[in-house]
Amino acid sequence: MKRSTIAALLPSLLTLATVAHAAAPPAPCEGAEHRQFDFWIGDWRVVTPKGAFAGTNHITQEYGGCVLHEHYVTGKGYSGESLNMYDAARKVWHQTWVDDGGLLLTLEGKWDGKNMVLEGMAPGASGAMAKQRITWTPNADGSVRQLWETMDDKGAWTVAFDGKYTKK
Repeated sequence: MKRSTIAALLPSLLTLATVAHAAAPPAPCEGAEHRQFDFWIGDWRVVTPKGAFAGTNHITQEYGGCVLHEHYVTGKGYSGESLNMYDAARKVWHQTWVDDGGLLLTLEGKWDGKNMVLEGMAPGASGAMAKQRITWTPNADGSVRQLWETMDDKGAWTVAFDGKYTKK
């Protein structure tokens, strides 16, 4: 192609590139709702309320910021992972948890302004399906509390797990 042809086409090509860039839709997971669980991203050491080591957790942001991927290990033979995302169509957070014990836990809920609260059903202590509730609370010191509760047969909540996450 001749230089004069390229020089003549250059303004048109630049205009097309500018228009295409300006017309590009926003990324699908840029909204503020998609960032509500970002406080959980990082590498964590997890302890019980009495300070006993409970495990480590590695939470990453993936798929263009649309998914939080959790990898949890206790170092004592237990591990699991979850995928978490904000479902903009239904305006709800969703988590799917799986572990090496065969548990599949699906939870849904929302950010209530102070906590991420997700609920779902899974086998309880008796083996029957029971309501589960997990609450993540970001603390002022940068730590995160994760409180997992199970509803018993009488409708009372009992603690299944209570962990404090501190950055490694």
